[in-house]
Amino acid sequence: MSKGWESKSVEEQQAEAASAKPSTQEASKAAVLVDGDRKRRLQALEMQRERVLSERTSSPHRRSALEGALATIERELEQLGWAIKL
Repeated sequence: MSKGWESKSVEEQQAEAASAKPSTQEASKAAVLVDGDRKRRLQALEMQRERVLSERTSSPHRRSALEGALATIERELEQLGWAIKL
């Protein structure tokens, strides 16, 4: 009797372990979502960078703020692995 009980327990443990592992399809979906989020973030940062570069001002305070914003945007782009195209 105990042998039958043990085998059921092992079967249940194996089933639980198999269901706990994410399928390769689920993993690929997650990778696509992460890649999509990364692309959207890159696009948003590129647009912010272009807006900052297009602004012209004679105010030294505003110019300083724009330079700081540009530096922050470029740091974030570097962290995402984007090569600045000159």
